Amino acid sequence: MASYHLSVKTVKRSAGRSATAAAAYRSGSVIVCHREGRVHDYSAKGGVAETFIVVPEDSPVWAQDRAALWNAAEARETRRNSVTAREWELALPVEISDADRSAIARDFAQALVDRYGVAADVAIHAPHREGDQRNHHAHVLTTTRALGAGGLGAKTRILDAAQTGGAEIEEMRALWGQLQNRALERAGVGERVDHRSLEAQRAVALEQGDALAAETLDRAPEVKLGPAANAMERREMRAAAAEGRDYVPVTERGAKVHAARQARALFAEMRERLEIARDAYGIAREQGEGRVSAGLAALRAAVGKDGVGEELGEGSDAGDLRDRLAEIIGKGARDGRAQSQKGVNERLADLLGKEREVPDVGEERDRGRNRERDIGLDDGFEL
Repeated sequence: MASYHLSVKTVKRSAGRSATAAAAYRSGSVIVCHREGRVHDYSAKGGVAETFIVVPEDSPVWAQDRAALWNAAEARETRRNSVTAREWELALPVEISDADRSAIARDFAQALVDRYGVAADVAIHAPHREGDQRNHHAHVLTTTRALGAGGLGAKTRILDAAQTGGAEIEEMRALWGQLQNRALERAGVGERVDHRSLEAQRAVALEQGDALAAETLDRAPEVKLGPAANAMERREMRAAAAEGRDYVPVTERGAKVHAARQARALFAEMRERLEIARDAYGIAREQGEGRVSAGLAALRAAVGKDGVGEELGEGSDAGDLRDRLAEIIGKGARDGRAQSQKGVNERLADLLGKEREVPDVGEERDRGRNRERDIGLDDGFEL
């Protein structure tokens, strides 16, 4: 599913970093740093799909040369703790084409150039061959000074100041979300991203009465693995695949990421099944069924019981949702939290907003059929 990520970092001399090294690494190129007297050679680096530089219209010709641009950025700063570059890291949608990913990355870089007058050096990276194949992303390295006909000028203080920096970054986060959603729409993809925090999204979902969406969003942001843990998890994935066994995370962070991704996948499936349940309920009511029997039919459709799931295209293994709910929604004993004691029927009932407790399908089937013979059938529940 489409996911949102935008982070902003700075390249600081006080941390032992340089703009020339950062640019060379992200672009997979060679840059000789005149200030350091070092050669940063990352030409052997793989996974760099595309690179380009976006600059203001009145910029000097040399600004399109990566080595010249970042050596100029280093030369312009004289302090030991200077910030020589700013990096915008963007997750690119896997659901769209390479050309579309390139286009929205360029549009975002152009927006940064237009808004702040800086130069933007873009490197689009493809997923690592042994990693998550959805991990298309871009690094946009921008100067910390405006670029004009005379070269690098004044600092972009609006991004540095505490009073304005946060608001500016939030504006760019919103823009990045809009660019992705337009691209997804053009590609005919139903998924959308949201730049807002999980807490803000959950509050809106609760206001709109969308209990399932609110519960999906009631989680901590996914932790970043980091290079060391990522390498360990990749090795374990390869070993599991070679030995024909299920992958089990070997690091604490890996376990948290794996559990979070499982939970998101489950909730996406639950949402899909909720829509199936609502459709099944509506069809049953249109066919003259009472609320109880229509509700039971909806629950059977949602959990794939009695072949209803197969008729709706859900496949013969749809009933496995019970075990997955117990494992994932219950969070598991691994993270120290208690397993959920609710069954699938009760869980779906809560999320469907019933006014009454849902009877267990297995125990209530015969009683439900008997009640259908009575005229007082409309004392059941709404879906």
